[in-house]
Amino acid sequence: MNRSSLTRYAWLSIAAAFATIGLKGLAYFLTGSIGLLSDAVESLVNLLGATIALCMLIIAAHPPDEEHHFGHSKAEYFASGAEGILILVAAVGIGIAAVWRMISPRPLEQAGSGLMVSAVASLINLGVARTLLYVGRKSNSITLEADARQCITWRYSFYSFGGGR
Repeated sequence: MNRSSLTRYAWLSIAAAFATIGLKGLAYFLTGSIGLLSDAVESLVNLLGATIALCMLIIAAHPPDEEHHFGHSKAEYFASGAEGILILVAAVGIGIAAVWRMISPRPLEQAGSGLMVSAVASLINLGVARTLLYVGRKSNSITLEADARQCITWRYSFYSFGGGR
């Protein structure tokens, strides 16, 4: 697979991040669940990660030049490292939000509606994660694999709905 054609999968990840931000924001609005709010905010981190992945895939697709005799494929390592750092940042932010809600709890509203919206977002991300992982492995792209693993690790948010009141 041509390295430059991999950028379309980064665009897919960006589109999924926008969809997730909107859906999780709606679910938070419906329920008041801090877990869903933290998921929506964390989706901003996913958007940043997918944008970094897109930039690094564009750089990695450049042919060898005078300074880079073997090409620019090492740029993908930067993207996978950045994804890992972003996951840690999101985890800290979610932890802080959870502690805050434990200090001042409040009941959930419209839990069924919020769960349905959250389920739709999770299904979108399941499809995107599986696609990115498949293409990443097939094309030997650590950038797409890292983005897929971030989808798998963070975007299944049924856990946060019940636990993050």
